[in-house]
Amino acid sequence: MTLLRDAPVATPAEPPAVTGPRRGPLRTALAYAGLTAVTLLVLLPFGWMVSASLKRDNQVLTVPIEWIPREFRWSNFTEIWERVPMLTYLGNSALLAAAVTFLQVLTGSFAAYGFAKVRFPGRDALFLAYIGTIAVPWQAYMVPQYIMMQRAELTDTYWSIILLQAFGAFGVFLMRQYYMSIPDELCEAARIDGLSEYGIWWRVMLPLSRPALAALALLTFVGTWNDYMGPFIYLTSNELWTVQLGLRSFVGQFETEYAMIMTGAALSVLPILVIFLFGQRYFIRGIATSGLKG
Repeated sequence: MTLLRDAPVATPAEPPAVTGPRRGPLRTALAYAGLTAVTLLVLLPFGWMVSASLKRDNQVLTVPIEWIPREFRWSNFTEIWERVPMLTYLGNSALLAAAVTFLQVLTGSFAAYGFAKVRFPGRDALFLAYIGTIAVPWQAYMVPQYIMMQRAELTDTYWSIILLQAFGAFGVFLMRQYYMSIPDELCEAARIDGLSEYGIWWRVMLPLSRPALAALALLTFVGTWNDYMGPFIYLTSNELWTVQLGLRSFVGQFETEYAMIMTGAALSVLPILVIFLFGQRYFIRGIATSGLKG
């Protein structure tokens, strides 16, 4: 008995850790080289835009391209504020983008909650029909929308753009996919505690879906900020123009001031760049996790 008590007890061996296939140094180098090449191709137009904004008009379209200007025209970035009301254009773009983004995030997240967590007859069929509208080109219903806004006397106002873009099927799809990854038990527990469906959406779903909300907000803001056709169709007064319409002022009947257009384009990219740098963590997480469950 003493020998059995003093003998060491054998412990079961731990299973070997499962690791994925290791990449060789050559494969890793090729992967980084490919990613670097793709990054340079994506940044190539932006590099040309910045280079053109620092040139004279007769130097912008030279062949071959002069990537480094012979003379840096930093005065372009001060002259543009005197040539056109650039601050007004930027403010108009920011107002429209902020309003449309707020409404799309609000309506998209609320509708997505109904499609993801509320059971009612025909829910899936209605969702598929609504998402199917993404495949309909905007040109197919552009004229009926304009007639509606004209009869409502909302043309040449911001309301025509805000009301038409306050709802988006893509936002509903993005938020619904993210909501599907949240366990239904949380909603059931909230219902037992006495929360209404509005309370569950506001107090449970929204705090848990910040990455998806940030992704939707950033995509909507960028899309509205860069929109040209919408303001071009509905806004005719110069004081209501966005920055994209304002840059059209440099396109004349006989000549086009490409240097000034590229200068304005470079200035219009800065707000988007700042917003993306501050929200890229939530944006990437929201895009990556929105397709966990179908």
